[in-house]
Amino acid sequence: MLIQEQLSVQEKLEILSDAAKYDVSCSSSGVDRKGKAGTIGSASKAGICHSFSADGRCISLLKILFTNQCIYDCKYCINRSSNDVVRTAFTPDEVCQLTIQFYRRNYIEGLFLSSGIFHHANYTMDLIYQTLKKLREEYHFHGYIHVKAIPGADPVLIEKTGFLADRMSINLELPTAEGLKKLAPGKTREKILTPMKQIQKGITANQFELVEYKKTSSFVPAGQSTQMIVGATPESDFQMMMVAEALYNNYDLKRVYYSAFVPVNQDRELPSLPGGPPLLREHRLYQADWLLRYYGFQAKELLSEERPNFNVLLDPKCDWALRHLELFPVEINQADYYTLLRVPGMGVKSVRRIIAARRGGPLSFDALKKIGVVLKRAHYFITCSGRMMYPVKIEEDYICRHLVGDEKRKVWDISSSGMFRQLSLFDDVGVQHKDKIQIGTGCVSL
Repeated sequence: MLIQEQLSVQEKLEILSDAAKYDVSCSSSGVDRKGKAGTIGSASKAGICHSFSADGRCISLLKILFTNQCIYDCKYCINRSSNDVVRTAFTPDEVCQLTIQFYRRNYIEGLFLSSGIFHHANYTMDLIYQTLKKLREEYHFHGYIHVKAIPGADPVLIEKTGFLADRMSINLELPTAEGLKKLAPGKTREKILTPMKQIQKGITANQFELVEYKKTSSFVPAGQSTQMIVGATPESDFQMMMVAEALYNNYDLKRVYYSAFVPVNQDRELPSLPGGPPLLREHRLYQADWLLRYYGFQAKELLSEERPNFNVLLDPKCDWALRHLELFPVEINQADYYTLLRVPGMGVKSVRRIIAARRGGPLSFDALKKIGVVLKRAHYFITCSGRMMYPVKIEEDYICRHLVGDEKRKVWDISSSGMFRQLSLFDDVGVQHKDKIQIGTGCVSL
């Protein structure tokens, strides 16, 4: 389709910001850089986001596509080449002016710039590079920039862009090559993983040069991330977590983002979702991803081929603990750091506080509550000085009945029939999920 060049910048902004809202891989900056004389802006590793943080703060960035024109016909994408939508594109100067204007009005803290594939990969990547070069050198913008690397683009272009951006990302889109072949003709795992490996090697080499040769130019200092769509193809949670684990181990990714499939197109290859986008499943994947990155878990500990999907009623950590009751209860005053991390109701901060506080003497349950331990969950799995908080039967069914909560006990009784079992996310047990999970997929209103 033809690019609509006669549109105003405001009209382009409305189209290209809306078209960018399904990309969730931009929730934090991961870089700390102070402002300096002669430049505009700064970057904080506390996070730049297009949604709301856990404490309710609105953390914003200008999140746009350079263009929604695309040569690919990915079946799940609103910008697929076969869709009849208005097509437009910014110029590099327009992106720069928008960024500066919104920053000066205190609307944003940074820029997230993605793009459809305009003509071909090199042409699109060069436009993105020229935009960042202008923004940094002509407009003297010193704030945070997250940019997409275009699969198939010349490595030289990706490298030059990497020295101007804070974070780069390349979306894996779907967890398997078969899924890509089915829903994203034209894209291959090789095209996606090749620049991902290049960025990883570039970051490693640059870190060495910064220390060894005291160079000042940083290559993608906030690291790289990726995104996988949840529910567009039939892969299990186990397959998705194994892919995520491999990406963390082999490509040093900062984050893997999970995006619940939203059916924006009609296509026989796409699944029907009578219950709406799989937001609960997305939520469980994020919880498990956190366990991989900060709690020392491996994907095979959480799931298996025999048990491929996460429990609907329990978070992955509680589910794991119930399946390994032989490891509990844990003595709070003796267990090591990594053992405590695996106790439901305890996070990284609370475990660190426990390790520090018990140097002064044995800890009680009251002390744990003040430290921040969620005793409502933790008390089933711990002892203090050899004693439990309440009399508890160390039994799967008993503990699970209490963990799932009063509002779900009826559902539990119907589905379990007196026996603890893993619930498939695709089981139809008449559960109405009323919990609204806030997902950072919406674009900030500018």
